[in-house]
Amino acid sequence: MAKALLGYVGGSDPRLLAEMRRLQQRVQDLESELVRIQSENDALNAAVAKHPGESLLDGIDIDVPQAEPALT
Repeated sequence: MAKALLGYVGGSDPRLLAEMRRLQQRVQDLESELVRIQSENDALNAAVAKHPGESLLDGIDIDVPQAEPALT
């Protein structure tokens, strides 16, 4: 199977090896991002569980201008 993945036809192609390394690095980066997002999600879920019935947006003061009438 590994031979098929590496294109076993007289040796390893350096371009293929470089692409494989690039893809492996990309997978590692995505796995790290997934772990970070999961921990952030866990923290948000814990905050919601700590204050049931409250919205996370209640403490945020947002300046929203009045909507302008639509042009007719």
